[in-house]
Amino acid sequence: MGMLRVMSRRGDDRVTWDEQKVLTGDPEAMAAVREAERIFAQERAKGAAAFRIDAGRPAQRIERFDATAEQIIMVPRVVGG
Repeated sequence: MGMLRVMSRRGDDRVTWDEQKVLTGDPEAMAAVREAERIFAQERAKGAAAFRIDAGRPAQRIERFDATAEQIIMVPRVVGG
């Protein structure tokens, strides 16, 4: 399972998809990936940082959406005051 998590004041919003179903062309899984890609691009345009999280490995900052990641966490830009 892949997951995009977007941190916010409300906690986090999630979009999940099944990688195996994506590979078989399942319409629902493909729609979930497209939605995750859209959200990823939208959040990056606002200045959010993205991190790929895979079990047993250190977090890796990424610039492009990767549907093969176990999790992608989007952290909004911190604005000082």
